[in-house]
Amino acid sequence: MTKSPQISEAEYEVMNIVWKYEPISTPEVVEKLSSAEFDWKPNTIHTMLARLVKKKALHARKNGRVFIYTSLIEKHDYIEQKSKTFLQQFFDGTLNSMVLNFIENDKLSNEDISELQKILSQREKEGGEK
Repeated sequence: MTKSPQISEAEYEVMNIVWKYEPISTPEVVEKLSSAEFDWKPNTIHTMLARLVKKKALHARKNGRVFIYTSLIEKHDYIEQKSKTFLQQFFDGTLNSMVLNFIENDKLSNEDISELQKILSQREKEGGEK
């Protein structure tokens, strides 16, 4: 896996739109991010698209008067890399430390506990590490 570019939270929202709808044109991205949920101005969206192309997170292909965007990084790969960075930065790289922190500091419902037990039992049957 190649190292993913550093992208801001706002740029991540743009990437989510591209990942979901690619290939996607500039007007389509603007329409989706100008909705009530985001209420972003077109110039802001154009700037973020240009930054993501410069960072090599997106590829832009001119089609007539508009650009068509496709991702150059897979969402799964990006999330995996960010998760590993988060683990390393805050939990000495161990998943165990992170899970214990969340269990000790958050209220878990009986449903949450059952779901965790199912996941752990399944992983144990599969032989642990992937």
